[in-house]
Amino acid sequence: MAVSINQVIAFSTVARTGSFAEAAIQLHLSQPALSIAIKNLEEALGGKLLARTTRSVALTPEGKAFYPVARRLLSDWEQSLQDVRNHFTLRRGKLDIAAMPTYTINRLPKILASFHQQYKDIHVTVHDVIAESVVDMVREGRCELGVTFEPSDAPDLAFEALFKDRFIAILPSKHPLLAKSQLRWSDLLAYPHISLQRPAGTRALIDQALAAKDLVLTPAFESHQLVSVGRMVSEGLGLSVVPSTSQNQMEEMGLHCRAISSPIITHQLGIIKRRQQELSVAAQAMEVLVRAIDI
Repeated sequence: MAVSINQVIAFSTVARTGSFAEAAIQLHLSQPALSIAIKNLEEALGGKLLARTTRSVALTPEGKAFYPVARRLLSDWEQSLQDVRNHFTLRRGKLDIAAMPTYTINRLPKILASFHQQYKDIHVTVHDVIAESVVDMVREGRCELGVTFEPSDAPDLAFEALFKDRFIAILPSKHPLLAKSQLRWSDLLAYPHISLQRPAGTRALIDQALAAKDLVLTPAFESHQLVSVGRMVSEGLGLSVVPSTSQNQMEEMGLHCRAISSPIITHQLGIIKRRQQELSVAAQAMEVLVRAIDI
């Protein structure tokens, strides 16, 4: 027979007050209902916990042994309820979010500062990973939210676009192309190129757009990280093309950023989450801030 929390509360109240009548008043129960609760608890545990006389109620030896257990159970129960309340009121909790390096470096810090100012007791872990890994981490439930490019063939994920990102060229100081007022892809492909490695989604997007114009990108150097690409460009190993979200980061390295035409290549960047999974209150609050700052 299962023991209910209400039975434990009933026993603890009778043991504390030493009176069925007083306990019934405090619990807003009739004395018969209280007696039934105690009887069911005793049957579930296998023996008498209370010895009743016409004038008083006393704990049996087993009742004395169970009373501190009951108090501890009720304390743990209340603490557990409070923990849940704290999660709902954002006074406690943990949030994992995955985002691409260009986003975590350039836009996410401002969002995190605003989030922390409002919800100081929520611990946030940022997973700074490539676009494809953002999708994997959200899909596998390791993160509730992700910020990445729109994934292809992902019916299990919901994508909400935040903004359209355009690819731009990055060049070192004194590069000959800086003298041109407008850059075309055909101009860029005449020089050594540093590119992200496949299977990066941005690399595939660029390759497809160039193929449609009968252009081919043959990198001299490749890397998995945009920061490494930027460093190689700054060392004069070649030029590169990066998402415009990384422009501030590239300019901090001393690089020059220029728009590219023919073709203009863009892609959507936004929030991803699992379709069949309700977000935690903390994740919902973070989603609101991401939307607000990136509108």
